[in-house]
Amino acid sequence: MTAGQHAPSWIAGVRRKPVSLRADDLTRREIWPAFGDSLCVIEANAYGLRLADWTAGRTEQIQELATRHGAVLLRGFSLADVQDFERCVENLCGAALEYRFRASPRTEIGRNIYTATDYPADQTIFPHNEHAYSPFCPNYLVFYCETPPLQGGETPLGDNRSITRTIDPAVKEEFLRRGVLYVRNYGAGFGLPWQTAFQTNDPREVERYCASIGVEYQWPSEGRLRTRQTGPAMIRHPRTGEDVWFNHATFFHVTSLPPAVRTPLQVEFSEQDLPAQTYYGDGAPIDVVTLDHLRSVYRDAMRSFMWRANDVLLVDNILAVHAREPFSGSRRVFVAMGQAFQPRDWAV
Repeated sequence: MTAGQHAPSWIAGVRRKPVSLRADDLTRREIWPAFGDSLCVIEANAYGLRLADWTAGRTEQIQELATRHGAVLLRGFSLADVQDFERCVENLCGAALEYRFRASPRTEIGRNIYTATDYPADQTIFPHNEHAYSPFCPNYLVFYCETPPLQGGETPLGDNRSITRTIDPAVKEEFLRRGVLYVRNYGAGFGLPWQTAFQTNDPREVERYCASIGVEYQWPSEGRLRTRQTGPAMIRHPRTGEDVWFNHATFFHVTSLPPAVRTPLQVEFSEQDLPAQTYYGDGAPIDVVTLDHLRSVYRDAMRSFMWRANDVLLVDNILAVHAREPFSGSRRVFVAMGQAFQPRDWAV
């Protein structure tokens, strides 16, 4: 199937039909009512059942469940260490992707395995599809909870099918017509330095990379970088053919930040110098009423579960959004990204 084509009807129907894993007395499967139909939970019945062993050969079946529900939680399995998790990621969605063109601070703790985020524990992270601002995005996210926090620290999930249905049709039409413009500044004391975002100390390498993915760049002053690129507001899911809301218009907008973070930024920086800001694709500002509506839709869609040690969560990054709640205590949640695609190839 080439980019932009509708998926055949039998693929579009995958999410609506029951999906059975290979007959297996070692696990049980359930749907938690609080999540509607947007989270499938597979729990080990046998003590010490290794997730890397159990997922081997089950890639297609588990991905079909993720396509139907948006996310699959694998609970009660045994994982020895991060290297064991790497094997699970390969079984679930292939080799983990490098995190490049970064937007949040992370620490690499394995081969393309990263901390879910290094933001302070008292901060909330707004719902989003990972890397939806980027010309290259992961189709899948795989989270691994090594150490759950003492309190809080949930990774809320939102059904993006429901979000898409709930957004005001006039808002969708406006964004479909105009697209989204992303403007980012690096190296101004807030956000990520460009050396971290692009994983290089060579400005020429940054320029080559930006040119290769269709991102405009400029150097406003020594040590500072600004990038601009447009992206679609909605994309067609490559597997099901569904039209889904998929962008960072709300997440990257300065007004979506908590006041304690937003106010210092707006005092110190002009709008064009903010670490990140979004506009309609033609450069016009996004109005407050639209942003408030979108934030409300996202927040109303979110559902949470408490992390347990060794939980692994497979997320279809198009069909589910995720967030993070504040926490206390040590929280070690890692993430891998799998199967890159280009949103522009699937733009609605």
